[in-house]
Amino acid sequence: MSESLPHSPYLQLGGESAVRQLVDRFYDLMDENPQTRVIRDMHPTTLDQSRQKLFEFLSGFLGGPPIYMERHGHPRLRMRHHNFAIDQTACDHWLLCMHQALEEQVQDKLLLMQLKASFTRTATHLINRECVDE
Repeated sequence: MSESLPHSPYLQLGGESAVRQLVDRFYDLMDENPQTRVIRDMHPTTLDQSRQKLFEFLSGFLGGPPIYMERHGHPRLRMRHHNFAIDQTACDHWLLCMHQALEEQVQDKLLLMQLKASFTRTATHLINRECVDE
């Protein structure tokens, strides 16, 4: 496994344990908040595998060890998420959970702002459906 980049968000967050904590809080929020049911329903009943894969992805995404790439190859996020109907609502629900998890964990305001912007760009990139009026 490769070393983390100096001053990477991975290290600024606190490394492996902090990234795991972020992922766990993200999925706990998704599981607890009835407002995020749209995004929760896209996941399996048990979130263990989802937690592990997001941890692996975020490790490399944040400048730490590229665990996901080593185990699964290139993330190809749009391709891997194509089978899910991701509209603006789903994106917003995902971001609601991730932003709250970040706000609870990240004390450095500049890092928090950078991470929120990065996750927002990535989540928006995954939108593959128009919103349908209910």
